[in-house]
Amino acid sequence: MDVTDRGARFRALHEATFVIPNPWDVGTARLLESLGYPALATTSAGYAFSRGLADGAVGFPEMIAHCKELAAAVDVPVSADLEKGKGDSPESAAETIFAAEAAGLAGCSIEDSTGDPDKPIYDFSLAVERVAAAVEAARSLKRDFVFTARAENFLWGIKDLDDTIRRLQAFEKAGADVLYAPALADIETVRTVCDSVSRPVNVLAIAGFSVEALRGAGVRRISVGSKLATAAFGAVKRAALEMLDPGTFEYAREGMPFADLQQLFARRG
Repeated sequence: MDVTDRGARFRALHEATFVIPNPWDVGTARLLESLGYPALATTSAGYAFSRGLADGAVGFPEMIAHCKELAAAVDVPVSADLEKGKGDSPESAAETIFAAEAAGLAGCSIEDSTGDPDKPIYDFSLAVERVAAAVEAARSLKRDFVFTARAENFLWGIKDLDDTIRRLQAFEKAGADVLYAPALADIETVRTVCDSVSRPVNVLAIAGFSVEALRGAGVRRISVGSKLATAAFGAVKRAALEMLDPGTFEYAREGMPFADLQQLFARRG
């Protein structure tokens, strides 16, 4: 796919409900693409874990380089989880958009989270200014680019739905294309959020959710964040413990066949 078409293709997907999985390296990206997913999204946590780092510990230049590599490895649109972006200011939010576009991405998300556990969420006015600057930058690009604005209250244990909705509504007014409040815990809360805005809403899927239920609640985009990565780490841990005790190797029955992976990756080189 021509990179100039990816933003438009990605935007069109939001006309209906779709699942966008989150690979953390080129291999998982190509596997997910081969299964028929029409778009992919990066995971900051999944990539950090693959590097032996905690979520939030990857610097912006390295994260952009990772996103560029992943976007170049597949033909489907890729949207990036860029955490808070390049910095704290509105100007840095705009610079984040320019860097994401230059990396070949079809879109990206920027959070209203500061990365500071003592004050995890930006003040309302600064959060909105950052979104407005990112939107202005995205609109100045020569190709379509889908910008997602994230309200992070629930992810940081701040279970303030009113403030979350206030932020999402302000982000919508500022021009964000997609709105996202991760860590919503039940379908009714998801429905309330979707009913409070008119732009497409992304929801982080958790156990107990289903595509059908989320579609019924008004969700347009369903992502899984770091959950595929943590599932993979969980499988490795279970296999490693089995080898220690009882000293068996039954886990090998559950793995993807070597020949299938060899064939998949041989096609792309």
